[in-house]
Amino acid sequence: MSAESSTITVRLVRSFEHRNFRPVVYHGVNLDQTVKQFINFVRKDVPSRTGLPPPFKNYKYDTMKVIHQAHKSKTGELIVSLEDDDKLILKEDSTLKAAGVANETELAFFCEEDYRNYKANPVSAW
Repeated sequence: MSAESSTITVRLVRSFEHRNFRPVVYHGVNLDQTVKQFINFVRKDVPSRTGLPPPFKNYKYDTMKVIHQAHKSKTGELIVSLEDDDKLILKEDSTLKAAGVANETELAFFCEEDYRNYKANPVSAW
């Protein structure tokens, strides 16, 4: 599979405290597009997904962070790692490739305000 046509898994994080997320797989993702273009694409695609419950379709996602890259070590966190934000949170003006996204990368897509609140007090509700 070429770098221009990659498979990316996007983990839609609805709640950090309740560990509430759903993965959505995207095939044929162009890694030369900007992060902002990919975020806009996912935002438009999510409401049309039939397998997702309404709370996931209507949520205010605004930030993407790398969770895992193929053939590299995984974090012990169940939802998303709370470390290395400066390296792992994708900046909207860079391309996916420049941000370190490669084929079979897994990304978290979440509300930054929820993430900051959870990071300040990382307690699970269950």
